[in-house]
Amino acid sequence: MPSAMTTRCHSLTGLLVAATFLAGCGRPAEPTLSPTLQSPSVTPAIPSPSPEPLAAQVNGEPILMADFEEELLRFEAAQTTSGIDLATLGDYQSQVLQALIDRRLLAQGARAIGEEVDELSVDHRLEQLASELGGSEEMGTWLAVNGYSLESFKTALAEEMLATLMIEYIVAQVGETVEQVHARHILVATQDFAESLRDQLIEGADFAEIARIYSIDTSSRPAGGDLGWFPAGYLLVPEVEATAFDLESGELSEVIESDLGFHIVQTIERGERPLAPDVLRQLREEAVMDWLVAQREIAEVQILIAP
Repeated sequence: MPSAMTTRCHSLTGLLVAATFLAGCGRPAEPTLSPTLQSPSVTPAIPSPSPEPLAAQVNGEPILMADFEEELLRFEAAQTTSGIDLATLGDYQSQVLQALIDRRLLAQGARAIGEEVDELSVDHRLEQLASELGGSEEMGTWLAVNGYSLESFKTALAEEMLATLMIEYIVAQVGETVEQVHARHILVATQDFAESLRDQLIEGADFAEIARIYSIDTSSRPAGGDLGWFPAGYLLVPEVEATAFDLESGELSEVIESDLGFHIVQTIERGERPLAPDVLRQLREEAVMDWLVAQREIAEVQILIAP
């Protein structure tokens, strides 16, 4: 049930990859020619191409400035088409770059566990996308509108496919059946009031009725404070979650304090149970987020553009 205790607002937009949010990975720059003096006894030096400007490096792998700028244009176009004012989005440029960095980390992670994406697989996926769009002509139009050449899109698609493989690997580690508790709580503003309510409960007062009358958690109050079944790592209030897992079935907690106020917690029952679909989805999202946060800490990432 939705609750201030249980609801988390997760957005993996920009963290998980999407076909409409890809960056091309390589458009060669025109070589810059340096003037040389002509002399019968001197052979002109062969000019070297100037290195392409970089937006970032991720464990030594470059993210080209051109790719970042094209991705930024795609993002801006998508937001504008959706009627979103770019001025309301804050520093979305950094978010776009972070999305490219995160996708690169995921692709690198996939290679580290032995995954590879060959050209045949990319071509097959490209055929699927073309079919979904209505044919090769429509695919060509889509590429042009979104600022891709066929080759740059195939390069980006290969990285997306690798990143997706890594995401699938991470979420597969989240078990679908785990230890859970079914608990309820009463939340009030002061410790003295919480202690007085706990005394009433010990004397036999009905927990659900007390919660409906006095709890200030408006989401769980109509259900008598019932928080439903939940696994470790699900509740927004760790003090309540830890207490619920420490209690035996039917046991009532002491008064505990959190940032929300003072709680009385009762564990109703506990056991191995399949995760509800929304809980499983949340835990999978958190697993990917946690993996990315850990990788950002240990990866060698250089941001090469001004904030």
